[in-house]
Amino acid sequence: MTLRSLLFVPADSDRKFAKADACGADALILDLEDSVASGRKAFARDAVKNRLGAARPEWMFLVRINPLETELAREDLAAVVRPGLDGIVLPKVNGYHDVEQVSRYIDDLEVAAGVASGHVKLLVVATETPAAMLGLAGYAASRATPGSRLVAMTWGAEDLSAALGALTNKEPNGEWTFPYQLARAQCLFAAGAAGVVALETLYADYRDQDGLVESCRIARRDGFVGRLAIHPDQVATINACFTPSEADLAHARRVVAAFAGQPDAGTVGIDGRMYDRPHLVAARRTLASVGEIVAE
Repeated sequence: MTLRSLLFVPADSDRKFAKADACGADALILDLEDSVASGRKAFARDAVKNRLGAARPEWMFLVRINPLETELAREDLAAVVRPGLDGIVLPKVNGYHDVEQVSRYIDDLEVAAGVASGHVKLLVVATETPAAMLGLAGYAASRATPGSRLVAMTWGAEDLSAALGALTNKEPNGEWTFPYQLARAQCLFAAGAAGVVALETLYADYRDQDGLVESCRIARRDGFVGRLAIHPDQVATINACFTPSEADLAHARRVVAAFAGQPDAGTVGIDGRMYDRPHLVAARRTLASVGEIVAE
């Protein structure tokens, strides 16, 4: 599952869906939650069902459901778990126990809909409640859970800051204030502990391409492998920023080849620089991101 760019699209908007359809995103997240007014939830569900029944898209088909604490969540799941769905985005989770609960629901719904067992994956917005921040360590259980549906974690600041009563979550220079820097870092660590990919949160100003490029550079540097988007114009930039360059790939291949040539070595030398096992892990990850599977 390639997850560089994931574009949110209001599930009840034909116009925005048409614009998003050919934008080149790896995944579209048809949103049943925040972008859909309460009076249009049922209409939005029906729209998703109709799109799931259409021709197979070029992108992965994800749906963000409403929070588990609402009655809407089960109605959303019952409507959208059917052939064509690739994953569910879970908002406002309080911990890994919520992932396990939704996974059990999906087990039954896949059987009823004739979907292959385990096909529908889960992506979690892991930092939107204060309780979620205290439960991030629990995601490590996913690594030890056979057949876990969890494949990615991302973070968000808006709902968390509202829950905390913060006046703002940004410094005057646009950087995150400390509580939200902490949320971002903790999500990154939790994803690593769970053995799933970490996705950077959205960049709100879709007109600021230079700012988006710099934000993506920092995110990739820190270990995020993709990010959320709120406008089709952001997608090409995000894809470019999170795709290894030919130089990156060539270097990764050299690192892998050097270790393969000295299988008993703990370190190898390339062009006068020493590389150890963490560099090999990073090289393999770089190649895997473009579909080059390297045997360990």
